[in-house]
Amino acid sequence: MESLNHNPLVLDLKPRPSLPWSNDERISGHSLPRQPVSIATPPRKVALITGGASGIGESIARLFHTHGAKVCIADVQDGPGRLLCDSLGGEDHTSFVHCNVTIEEDVQRAVDHAAEKYGTIDILVNNAGIVGPKVSDIRQVNIDDFKHVFDVNVHGVFLAMKHSARVMIPRGKGSIISPASVCRVFWVVLVRILTRDQIPTALGMSHLPEEERTEDVLKGFLSFVGLHANLKGVDLLPGDVANAVLFLASDESKYISGLNMTVDGAVTCVNTTLQQFD
Repeated sequence: MESLNHNPLVLDLKPRPSLPWSNDERISGHSLPRQPVSIATPPRKVALITGGASGIGESIARLFHTHGAKVCIADVQDGPGRLLCDSLGGEDHTSFVHCNVTIEEDVQRAVDHAAEKYGTIDILVNNAGIVGPKVSDIRQVNIDDFKHVFDVNVHGVFLAMKHSARVMIPRGKGSIISPASVCRVFWVVLVRILTRDQIPTALGMSHLPEEERTEDVLKGFLSFVGLHANLKGVDLLPGDVANAVLFLASDESKYISGLNMTVDGAVTCVNTTLQQFD
């Protein structure tokens, strides 16, 4: 997950309270907060989330909405996208725009829609992504499938950044957050497709036929991740990624930029040989 911040913006819920510590909580003259500092300050911020209709994107959209953001969901899934908007209070708080991130006109229209409806774009979350068909032999790779993965995961991210920059650069501020697979941490191409962010969602197991996405498969997936992660007894869920995205979009991350934050229970830190993917 990469974060590119330039005077990063914050999600709004209510005015920031006074500093949450008292004079009796000090060590060597430094104050210790009783609780996390609020990331909610006025006015309300606007987030554009690609691939926000389901899975990780839906979790991000719901969490941003909970913290008071205006959310524009850009997705190819019209039905789920509109249902999600309705569940979050409708057009005053959230809106949906059909967007195929591989088509520049769609991306431009999504950016224009968000900026015109809510006045600006403060936060871009490049969540749209696919894993492509599972391939165990490079000789059997379908080049059209290969190109489609790049069109969505690479070109789509570029297009969203390009057009959001039309709104952000003149204002001199904005936050861009791009979730991605831990594959790029390993720098592996066409060795073995690892599920996106290792999250057990429909996207994470999209290489499997619908009838094979069973409870047993999900348990096996979680068992695999848990076996190779450094954290034990904790399941990685979409909300964990959403919380990381929320932090990167907040004022608390104002001096963080160009960060490659892995939300993987340290799988990429403690497994350097890739033997678990053989």
